[in-house]
Amino acid sequence: METEMIDYINGPEGRIALRRDGPDTGIPLVLLQRFRGTMDDWDPEFIAAIAAERPVIRFDSAGIGRSGGRVPDDISGMARIASRVLQTVTMGAADVLGWSLGGVVAQQLALDAPQLVRRLIIAGSSPGGITDGPQPHPRVPKVMTRGVNDAPDFLFLFYPETESAVALGNASLARIAAQPEMGPPVTAEAFMAQVKAISSWPGVLHRVRELHLPILVANGAHDVMLPAYRSFVLSQQAPDAKLILYPDAGHAFLFQHIEDFSLQIDLFLS
Repeated sequence: METEMIDYINGPEGRIALRRDGPDTGIPLVLLQRFRGTMDDWDPEFIAAIAAERPVIRFDSAGIGRSGGRVPDDISGMARIASRVLQTVTMGAADVLGWSLGGVVAQQLALDAPQLVRRLIIAGSSPGGITDGPQPHPRVPKVMTRGVNDAPDFLFLFYPETESAVALGNASLARIAAQPEMGPPVTAEAFMAQVKAISSWPGVLHRVRELHLPILVANGAHDVMLPAYRSFVLSQQAPDAKLILYPDAGHAFLFQHIEDFSLQIDLFLS
């Protein structure tokens, strides 16, 4: 039976809201969301594609969206919450997909609790500690920290300025906005805690070689937020990593190339 229900689990961090999609059986794929995103900010078409053959679990971490508690102001704290969710809702090791900030949390999780993660997908993210190579677009800090981001902001942050990419970006944003009964957005307090966690994270570049599990690293070739070079470095350092870069795509490549990326996820996880 397929489900699309919101459930809650209780823990020391507060009540955590989660949603399950796809079949009831199989190794679950647990999603870790981006900066300032809730579990409702995944493109529903992307969720449908990756949940066709497996259970998919997405959740609002503490202090985010429908969940209670407060946002940890460090990445290790976010990884501990993700670890508790995995231990509560999965039987044995699960697969994990982390996008952007979620990719940072996923790497920390895989290092801190390797027994919980079978395979790891890092989308549009970085291991931190990379100072060379292309840098984020100079407009990124100002745009990503505005009180409210509108469609033009998301198009700038997530998609290249080509006709095809903008069209696909607008279509994805419309699908996300059209979902019924969306939860509350990220609050100013939660936003500030996430900023503190990101800015204080030392990165795991010096420990990436400890990630002895299969890793799929993917990004858009034109990501203005976390340049694709950082995905390349991660793939070079991790012992068992595969890198995919999508042309004419940026930070939200996974919503721009849904059919291809969901196929790559199927191949990688099977």
